[in-house]
Amino acid sequence: MAKMRVVQVPKPGTDFEVVEREIPEPARGHVRIRVQACGICHSDVITKEGLFPGISYPRVPGHEVVGVIDAVGAGVNDWKQGERVGVGWHGGQDGTCAACRRGDFVNCANGKVCGISFDGGYQDFMVAPVEGLARMPDSLDAAEAAPLMCAGVTTFNALRHSGALPSDLVAVQGIGGLGHLGIQFAKKFGYRVAAISRGADNAALAKRLGADLYIDGATTDAASELQKLGGARVILATAPSGKSMSGLVGGLSVNGTLLVVGASMDPIEVPPNQLIIGKKRIQGWPGGIPTDSEDTLRFAAMTGVRPMIEKYPLAKATEGYARMMSGKAEFRVVLTM
Repeated sequence: MAKMRVVQVPKPGTDFEVVEREIPEPARGHVRIRVQACGICHSDVITKEGLFPGISYPRVPGHEVVGVIDAVGAGVNDWKQGERVGVGWHGGQDGTCAACRRGDFVNCANGKVCGISFDGGYQDFMVAPVEGLARMPDSLDAAEAAPLMCAGVTTFNALRHSGALPSDLVAVQGIGGLGHLGIQFAKKFGYRVAAISRGADNAALAKRLGADLYIDGATTDAASELQKLGGARVILATAPSGKSMSGLVGGLSVNGTLLVVGASMDPIEVPPNQLIIGKKRIQGWPGGIPTDSEDTLRFAAMTGVRPMIEKYPLAKATEGYARMMSGKAEFRVVLTM
């Protein structure tokens, strides 16, 4: 049998190991993908450290997968060998829970997660259920497309459902893995974009990404600066800091929304009156399903939105993961095969 390279987590909290496995055959309702690129996301720490109940080990992380269908399993009729596809966080749904019965697949009670429920993209070939597949435009480079399967769909989908209209003031908190894409999408949606970060050095980058103005949270009160501009219809909170998010609520306009996509365990603390007056709200957004990823990919291909990436070969996955965890990458780390 032909062999492939696999980067796996042997058990929770252990180092990655590179092993050889036999190239798997796709089961019924699944396809085999020849992986071209896979982003390294901070959420991969869930698999690395065993933070999700029920993960079986060894497990291969990776939920920002781009590749080409190499083989199809029985019963697969709508997907063909040679098609470019992507697989993101949402790897499938049960179709029977209360959320699924209402078509709300992203909130499936028993949803599958790529790299957690089944082996992800840190390998030469992977097998995925057809419910988790997104079609990939030919014009997108594999390594640049990979982060769009997670950071891209998260920011794109959150903003397009935010209620903001073209010319509205939309602020993006943080210029990192999520934020640098959020700024680009917000500008392409026709918003007036304010980027919020810390340090004057980020101003030039924010403008280059498309921001109309930059607010330095290290030297000014960001909420007050937003209010001078009339208040933000939406603040996309991407930096994972509940404390930082708390201070931004005062910058919302009437009917404004603090839209939270940066995952953090520390609380957002807001006086109730700050929400009541002006009918403001705080909302979370989890990403999207494969059709949302397809919309993200098409929009990025049409408008030129691209992630800033650092590439590592599959054999250097440990080094790439460490680079991501350091917080110094600009801004997404991608494994290439």
